[in-house]
Amino acid sequence: MQGTVEGFNYGLVTPLVAYLMACLGGALGLRCTTRSMRVARSWRPGWLALGSAAIGSGIWTMHFIAMMGFTIEHTPVRYDWLMTFASLAVAIVMVGVGIFIVGYRGARGTALFTGGTITGLGIASMHYLGMAGMRLDGQLTYNTFTVAVSVVIAMAAATAALWAAGQVRGFLWSVGASLVMGLAVTGMHYTGMAALEVHLHGTTDPSTGGSPAELLAPMLIGPLAFLLLAGVVIMFDPLMVVGKPATSTVERKPGVPAHTEAPRAVRHPVHHPAHHTRRPLAHRRSRTPQNR
Repeated sequence: MQGTVEGFNYGLVTPLVAYLMACLGGALGLRCTTRSMRVARSWRPGWLALGSAAIGSGIWTMHFIAMMGFTIEHTPVRYDWLMTFASLAVAIVMVGVGIFIVGYRGARGTALFTGGTITGLGIASMHYLGMAGMRLDGQLTYNTFTVAVSVVIAMAAATAALWAAGQVRGFLWSVGASLVMGLAVTGMHYTGMAALEVHLHGTTDPSTGGSPAELLAPMLIGPLAFLLLAGVVIMFDPLMVVGKPATSTVERKPGVPAHTEAPRAVRHPVHHPAHHTRRPLAHRRSRTPQNR
């Protein structure tokens, strides 16, 4: 028999919280990506890795918070622990590949298309791998066309967000991009859920996997940790908020970030009145009265 799927068991609470988690991860991740474009190449991998972890964790948390409102009538739903956290790893790695491409090649042309495509596929892979971790007495099937639409939404959202991060136009620009990215990622999730059909075999409680309530604590640890990390980073790096590169016409040394290099003092020539060019000895002698 076909099971009745309910995606809003708690009303608008789970969609709104899921959207905020996606925006949180997107804001921090895109800001780190933007920041990586203003530092020396030796610091760039660290910023890009932090951005990848933030975006990957944000969309993963968004997915499973949204799944808190997902129920199937007449059967309990559990989640395989290994598959669930494997989806987190896939999200971070694939999002990281896309971000590193844009971080080193720039947010334009082929690099932007490739980075956005890989990042979007990472978002979609995380979603459907997480769905594959569901344990219930039944079978999940998907509508192919709707799944394709959800993947296109993920790739378009990722490309637009990475393009916005590459514009380097300040903190508010990244916040706006993260809001759009959060909306698109959440929309991709519910589009993918609309493609789902459940065929129940019975009402037996699965013997393996954890309940949604058991997964709640691990899912909240990540966002809280990144909130704390974001506060620390912003506190010790004002450019994360201001978002304006140092405007200096002074030539910088290779490998030294613009915001850490002190301007060089301009030296003006100093004229000392006591220091004059002495005339050659021959000229002085020519002015000496000749012997009569």
